[in-house]
Amino acid sequence: MKIRTTLIIPTYNWPEALELVLLSYMRQTAFTDEVIIADDGSTEETRLLIKKFQDDFPVPLKHLWHEDEGFRKGVIMNKAIAQAKGDYIIQIDGDCIMHKHFVEDHISSIEKDTYLFGSRVSLKEFSVANIFKRKQINFSIFSKALIKRGRSLYLPFLGKRYKRELPMSKKVRGCNLSYWKADYIAVNGYNEDIFGWGREDTELVVRLVNNKVFGKRLKFRGIVFHIWHNEFSKNRLLKNHEIQAETIANKIVWCDNGIDKYLSATN
Repeated sequence: MKIRTTLIIPTYNWPEALELVLLSYMRQTAFTDEVIIADDGSTEETRLLIKKFQDDFPVPLKHLWHEDEGFRKGVIMNKAIAQAKGDYIIQIDGDCIMHKHFVEDHISSIEKDTYLFGSRVSLKEFSVANIFKRKQINFSIFSKALIKRGRSLYLPFLGKRYKRELPMSKKVRGCNLSYWKADYIAVNGYNEDIFGWGREDTELVVRLVNNKVFGKRLKFRGIVFHIWHNEFSKNRLLKNHEIQAETIANKIVWCDNGIDKYLSATN
C-alpha cells in the first residue's frame, strides 16, 4: 500500500530563498502527496509568492501562518504536522534547495521505527546574489559556490550500505529529516518550551531515540543545498541547551508542551 507523505517547509520572511526551494520541488523525480509551508509570521510578500505557485504546483501547496512573535519554529511545525495528511513527514528549511532526487531518496528509504537524515551542502556567501539572480537550483560538484563539495556527491548505490543505528548522530539536522508522523506524535512533537534559535530540532530527535526510534543516514543521497545567511540571534541558546541536556540525562520521551493541543482541533 502506498504511504502518504507530506513535505513541511518552515519559512520566515525570505521569499527569495523560498522561491528557489519551491522551484527545486517542481523538478523532483518523485513527489509527496502535499507540501505545507509552515510560516513563522512572514509578511504579505511571502503569501503572494506562495499564491503564485499554487495554481501550477504538482501537488496541493498549503500555507499555514501564525503571528510573528519571534523565532517559534517548534510551534509552527507542530501546527503544520497536526494538519498534515501524510503518514510520513519529510522536513527541510525554507533556505534549502533540494537535489532533484531528494524526495525520492527519502521515500525509497522509509523503514519502520526509523527516522532518516541526509546531507546539507552549504553555499558560500559570495554566491548568494548570483544564485538569486539566475534562480539557480542545480549545483555541480565542481561549483566554486560549494563548501565541502564532497557532500554533494550523488552515489546512491554506496549510500545504501549505511545501516540504521540507535545512538543519535552529530550530523542530524532539522533541515534534512524525515520520520513517521505516529512516531512524532508519540513523543509529542517539538518541545514548544524551546523557542529562539538552537536545539529545537536535535532535542526532538533525542526524544525519538529515547523512544527507540532508530536513525539512518542518507549518505551520498537525500542532499540539500543551504543558502548562506547571517546567523540568527543566539540569546536563547543556553536555556535551550539546558532543556536538551535534561532530555538526554533523564531519557525523556514526552514533552509536556507539544503537538497534542493541536491534534484535537484537526480530528
